[in-house]
Amino acid sequence: MKTPALMGFVAATLVVMSALHLAGVLGDGWPPFDPDRAGIAEAVIAVVLAGGAVALARGVRWAGLAAFVFAVAGFGVGLSMTIRGHAGWDIAYHATVLPLLLLALAQLGFSPRASISTN
Repeated sequence: MKTPALMGFVAATLVVMSALHLAGVLGDGWPPFDPDRAGIAEAVIAVVLAGGAVALARGVRWAGLAAFVFAVAGFGVGLSMTIRGHAGWDIAYHATVLPLLLLALAQLGFSPRASISTN
């Protein structure tokens, strides 16, 4: 999967998770986990990743890197909150998507420009 497409995919999953949290569907867990704060954070990360995907597809590599770093940091905070709050579905989501983000960040950071093409 090309890097901008992966960013778009993760952004889409974040939109779904955000909607589920804000609608109260995913509310399992205790403090410090808060479904409303999680939903807002996921929406912000989704917007940043989507913007980074567009920028990366247009050849603005630094914006893609910045978006990935922001997303990885956000997922790290989210995973910490969900683990401490025993939020099962959220732990599974963060533990699944965070490695994808890290692998894509490594690919983007260390591979030649050709690897980010949208062809």
